[in-house]
Amino acid sequence: MDVYLPIANLSVNGLVIIALGALTGLLSGMFGVGGGFLTTPLLIFYGVPPTVAAASAASQVTGASVSGAFAHARRGGIDYQLGAVMVVGGTIGTGLGAVLFRLLEAVGQIDTVINILYVLLLGSIGGLMAHESIGALRARRAGTPLPARKRRHHPLVASLPMRWRFYRSGLYISPLAPLLLGMGTGVLTMLMGIGGGFILVPAMLYILGMSASVVIGTSLFQILFVTMVTTMMHALTTKAVDIVLAVLLLVGSVSGAQIGAKFAQKARPEKLRLVLATIVLLVAFRMALGLGYRPGEIFSVVPL
Repeated sequence: MDVYLPIANLSVNGLVIIALGALTGLLSGMFGVGGGFLTTPLLIFYGVPPTVAAASAASQVTGASVSGAFAHARRGGIDYQLGAVMVVGGTIGTGLGAVLFRLLEAVGQIDTVINILYVLLLGSIGGLMAHESIGALRARRAGTPLPARKRRHHPLVASLPMRWRFYRSGLYISPLAPLLLGMGTGVLTMLMGIGGGFILVPAMLYILGMSASVVIGTSLFQILFVTMVTTMMHALTTKAVDIVLAVLLLVGSVSGAQIGAKFAQKARPEKLRLVLATIVLLVAFRMALGLGYRPGEIFSVVPL
């Protein structure tokens, strides 16, 4: 079933794109993370230009985050005050990312930068996840309990001025910390098409010191609005959003997420994290190889 992607300017097999969306949805449902950080690399491997892949993946993440955000809202799992600060920061970061995107696009380096960012980000995150999951599995086999993590914010966060009380998260910190965190994820969302959940969740836990009961819901709340802004920013500035591609991905990811959630209930969290870490490291390795050899077809999306 060949489908023409008007923005990417190429024909693809629609069933393959739906399958890619289902795969990322499956991983999202199994591991509790957004699939954006894997959607873009998989699309690039399939031949979609990195700029179109990143912009279209961001719109897919928006649709995939809606149901999750509503589910957490119904059970009171969102800190709207802190989430609003992060949304403001993410919006500012999206604007900065748009300027950076256009500059890199103008000098013809945006595709290379997207690939390098993915190699660095996926490599570091995958390595940390693998280290943590292997340590947890070894401790379980040895019968020794893991030390309990203390919920406290980073010393740098404690040194920031103008403290506010975020009652739902149980925090008394400066709003500059979540604002800066939101800005960072906004820039990455604009450049890479990721939702940012696999960065936001550990940062909110171990840097901000948030209560675990509201971390995922607040993360989805921020991701929902920031990816909406990112999609609109791409549509207005880079014009790289391919709506046909985004719809095909969304169709696959919605069904895949439901299947993944059922698998997640039957496996141990440590093993799931190790599997995810392995997948992330393999994708990072494949993208690193792609930076070193000459592709069969050389093309890129350039500004009009």
